[in-house]
Amino acid sequence: MMSITLLIIFIVLMFVGVPIAVSLGAASVIVLILMTDLPLTLVAQSMYTSMNSFIMVAVPLFILCGSLMDEGGVADKIYDLADAAVGWIYGGLGHVSVLVSMLFAGMSGSSVAAIASIGKMSINALTKKGYSKGYATAINLTGSMLATVIPPSILMIVAASTANISIGQALAAGFIPGIIMGLIYMVYNFLYCKKNGIGDKSKFSIKRLAKAFLKAVPALISPVILLGGVFTGIYTPTEGAAIGVGYTILIAIYVYRSLNWKDIPNIVIKNAKATGTILFVAITAKPAALIFELDGLPTLIANYLINISSNQIAIMLILFVFLILVGMFMDATAAIYILVPILLPAVTSVGVSPLFFIVFLVISLALGLITPPVGVCLYAASNVTGLSIESIIKASVPWIILTIAILILFIIFPNIILVPVSLIFGT
Repeated sequence: MMSITLLIIFIVLMFVGVPIAVSLGAASVIVLILMTDLPLTLVAQSMYTSMNSFIMVAVPLFILCGSLMDEGGVADKIYDLADAAVGWIYGGLGHVSVLVSMLFAGMSGSSVAAIASIGKMSINALTKKGYSKGYATAINLTGSMLATVIPPSILMIVAASTANISIGQALAAGFIPGIIMGLIYMVYNFLYCKKNGIGDKSKFSIKRLAKAFLKAVPALISPVILLGGVFTGIYTPTEGAAIGVGYTILIAIYVYRSLNWKDIPNIVIKNAKATGTILFVAITAKPAALIFELDGLPTLIANYLINISSNQIAIMLILFVFLILVGMFMDATAAIYILVPILLPAVTSVGVSPLFFIVFLVISLALGLITPPVGVCLYAASNVTGLSIESIIKASVPWIILTIAILILFIIFPNIILVPVSLIFGT
């Protein structure tokens, strides 16, 4: 009863325009006052505990690293490399859009940064080559999702820390599904361009590829620094993120010469605001999780799912539909903090791997970034292109359907995600 009351108050406050973090915190306090005898000091203690974490320091550092790459001259070097690598295939610039999204994903960790920087550049290039603006926007909008899948994904870090599983393993688990999604997007682009007689292809030049690669090498080293030490156990994700920030500042200032030292404070301040939004949700989600635990909600849901079916695939398909709906109406970060404590015990009770579920949950919620009514990447794409939300949605429908089909493939064959991680970490 407490959990239902909390969720109702939270939804009502959210839909009348109260910020998500405030809605969640207020709902938790109201329920604790009216329905329990617990002291309110417990709320403050739980909020402090949620942030008193060395691991969570990785979140603002990864956000800062992505922003430095966005503003530090990385985007155009990555685009030139992608164009030289796959621009010669039929529908070339469409493939470039996907590949550059994959490469930038391994540096920024932010889907919004991807569509606002690389996406803008790519959409303009596509329209100049005869692609419709709607199609150009749709392929880049869908490609921006890959930044939420391919490490260093900020949402993956948040989800793994909430679930108390290895962040390194969760990040590694995003590699293969991210690459598979990107390759399938490229196949669809090839077939679409062939069928409709659109697209282009540039002449392949090994000299141009080598030149573009050499220029991009400093940028490409960044994800190696960010993730290589984490996967090998040399340093933690937080330490890797800190090293990545320092390295990115140095190449942006001294290699690409697109930033000055005087630019750094403004970038840090801007990212502090973005970080504050994410961490404020984390703080207010902690007392909510406490209420769910007191109310026994995870156990109730676990029993309910078991009564529906003992088949893992059937249960994951049901949860998939639920997660898509949640992602459409709720910020992904808030959804992670609320849903992981509730759903993780339920799915593990029927034998679903915690690692698989976390990765799958993040990818499923990422669909909400490109769908109405709260898709932040969708609105960013509209701002970048000037197209209406309705026209972008219409052009994106085939891509969304394709993404849903890929996720169903992961449900049926979870080892696509799990086996590579076990090979890397020897688990």
